[in-house]
Amino acid sequence: MYKLAASIVMVSALVVLGSSVAASGLPSTNTPPADPLFNKISALDTAVFDAFNHCSEPGQLERHASYFAPDVEFYHDQGGVTWTRDAMIANTRKNVCDHFRRELIPGTLKVYPIKDFGAIEQGVHRFCQFKTGDCEGMADFIVIWRHQGDQWQITRVLSYGHRPNK
Repeated sequence: MYKLAASIVMVSALVVLGSSVAASGLPSTNTPPADPLFNKISALDTAVFDAFNHCSEPGQLERHASYFAPDVEFYHDQGGVTWTRDAMIANTRKNVCDHFRRELIPGTLKVYPIKDFGAIEQGVHRFCQFKTGDCEGMADFIVIWRHQGDQWQITRVLSYGHRPNK
């Protein structure tokens, strides 16, 4: 009987201790706290590449272009550098539309604030052919976002480390 009572007391103490830790505000391993900047940049990434992935449809290439500053610099390890939005969009029209779509690799997106400017977005994405559905290539990327007023615009893009999809 004594062992049963001691076990009940011990279990009760663990339940109380667990409740106290949960209520103390200590970090939980279940869900990270909401990060408004991460959520904003993640939503912008989704919007930019939704337009990119549908750029052959009327108005979508223009919508995609609207996220980029006119003087955007785009550095691509295999394609070289473009120095303007117009040149970048011309390359997208020629090489992307009706050919492939971009997918963000889940869990790779990171966002860092840039004081008095905007944010750095970093991640890994893959590219999937429309004709076959095959996702043949992937690459690392960095996007620099400028925040002015209520507008976010991309000023620099680095797309590098292109390799076969693993």
